[in-house]
Amino acid sequence: MKPEKIHGTRKKPWKKELRHNWPLYVLCLPALIFVLIFAYGPMAGLVMAFQNYKPWQGITGSEWIGLDNFARIFQYEESTQAIMNTLIIAVIKIVVGIIVPIIMAILLSEIRNVGLKKSIQTLVYLPHFLSWVTVAGIMIDILGLDGGINHFLFSVFGTKPVFFLGDPAYFRPTVIISDLWKNFGFGMIVYLATITGIDPSYYEAAEIDGATRRQQIRHVTLPSMLPMIIVISTLSLGSVLDAGFDQIFNLYNPLVYSTGDIIDTYVYRSSLLNGQYGFGTAVGLFKSGISFILIVISYRIAYKLANYKIF
Repeated sequence: MKPEKIHGTRKKPWKKELRHNWPLYVLCLPALIFVLIFAYGPMAGLVMAFQNYKPWQGITGSEWIGLDNFARIFQYEESTQAIMNTLIIAVIKIVVGIIVPIIMAILLSEIRNVGLKKSIQTLVYLPHFLSWVTVAGIMIDILGLDGGINHFLFSVFGTKPVFFLGDPAYFRPTVIISDLWKNFGFGMIVYLATITGIDPSYYEAAEIDGATRRQQIRHVTLPSMLPMIIVISTLSLGSVLDAGFDQIFNLYNPLVYSTGDIIDTYVYRSSLLNGQYGFGTAVGLFKSGISFILIVISYRIAYKLANYKIF
């Protein structure tokens, strides 16, 4: 007796698929062209990282020097300092940017007044939509030597004016706090949505067992949030070398290069301002390569720990 043939799901030939869904592919075409021109097209310039690039000689005429530009990354004090600053600022941003939204989401979920809850949610989420140019302008006015913060400190405590954006000791905390103020509302919304999706019967069962609100948060809310916390934490590994160019560029100055200069701003100054195009490209390519590896690792960890995957 011959076994019966099991017919699996057959995929449509690509020509038939294209003929059937061509309006959808036409809609995607502008976005695809945009990505090809502005994302993949400029990648041809990465060859400058392996050259002593001179603009008047062009890519084809510049001297090929192999990996010399990459070796120089670890020979210059400024470049190693920029890498360390990037790691310190980015790691603290990631840690604080995970912990604070979790706490705020839990606190906000405990508010029973719907109107008050939505008002607070809107207020803390609003700064996320402001550009760093706008925020930096406000911060420069507030944190300047004659700004509002110094006037307050002098009138209350009698302290001397502090140049928050010009003192290396204060620059990093200022950057981290301002980034937290601007972006923690977005993370809070994500965690708040996770809390909203928790089955109310879990809280009812815990309440019947005599659990207080603190115990319910500890044994019901936090364990239910854990998969989302793991996903966001692991995916944040990919941004370890991304300390925020827009923010740093609009806030820093030569006085705080020792603690505020990051890889992206260093690349900007080395290539566009100092004319070291090959070296600047090498630093940027080095950062992109490490970030790509970290992103792959973070997605693998997220899949293993929380079964999270894009495709």
